[in-house]
Order: sequence, then C-alpha cells, then structure tokens
Amino acid sequence: MPLLAKLLMLIFLSTPIYAKPAQIISAEADFALRQFYSSVEGSEPFLSKVKGYLIFPSIYKGGFILGGEYGEGVLRVAGSNRGFYSFGGGSIGLQAGLQKRSLVIAFISQRALDSFLNGNGWQAGIDGSLNIITWGSSRDLSTISFQQDAIAFVFGEAGLMGSLSLKSTKITPIKR
Repeated sequence: MPLLAKLLMLIFLSTPIYAKPAQIISAEADFALRQFYSSVEGSEPFLSKVKGYLIFPSIYKGGFILGGEYGEGVLRVAGSNRGFYSFGGGSIGLQAGLQKRSLVIAFISQRALDSFLNGNGWQAGIDGSLNIITWGSSRDLSTISFQQDAIAFVFGEAGLMGSLSLKSTKITPIKR
C-alpha cells in the first residue's frame, strides 16, 4: 500500500487526537447555521418546523484511492442541544483530493427522529434512506413539501474532490 494511502487512512479513519469541547462544537454549529440561513432562502422557517436536525459545521474528506471523512456536530431538538455526534466514513475507489463542507440533516417526521435517538447512531444505507440536496436553486425552502422522513443539505463546499456519498457513512454519538 502506498505511503500516502496509509497516511490518509491514519488521518481520517482514526479517532481524533484532539476532541473539541461541546462549547466549540455548538459555536461552530451556530456559525454554520447562519451561513445556511443566508445561503438557502426559507431555511430558517423550514428548520423551525422540523422535529430536529443535526448540524455538522465542518466535514473534512480526503483521499487518494483510499479515502476518509470526519466531522463533529450537534443534534438540536426544539432549539436545544440534545447530543453530540461524529460523522465518519471511508471509501475505496478512483478518488483524489481534499474537501471541506457543512451538512444539515433535518428530521421531518417524529418517527425518523425517534428512530435516530433510540439507535446507537445511524449508518447510511442501512438505517433508512436519506435524500441529499446540494442547494443551488432560488426557490424558497419553506414553501417546498418533502415526502421523506429525513433530508440532508450540503453547503459551504470548498476544495477539490468528488461529490458527497453517504453509502459508507456512520453517525455515532460522542461524549462531550
């Protein structure tokens, strides 16, 4: 295995050496939400109507053949922090680059939120379907009706890498 691939696996798939305190994760989530509200029309009233949402302010993804991604975020229910979570995954395939992005996962139904809370995290492709939206439309989000139980919004992308895939992603509770 090439040295670069081993280094990337070590960086992205291992537990972080520095664990962010809850206050920093929450403050970064507040900042990311302000960015989400300013870039997606109607997002603030939309999120006020959902049962809860996860906000991951910074998810870092990198890879060269082998890849990994990691970020930490917070679950908010009724405007309060309900718990902290990690977002991680790995992949193998034709890929190269580094990327940073933010992610909001909105739980539209109480059933979806309860399922998430009662499980030990969530694994994409196993624990339910999730529609991923990269918002590039001028439509008002608060006027759109979604039929899914949960919807993910990707925003604030920076860097050079392929598109988001949640197929090998796991969201796990963390203690902060």
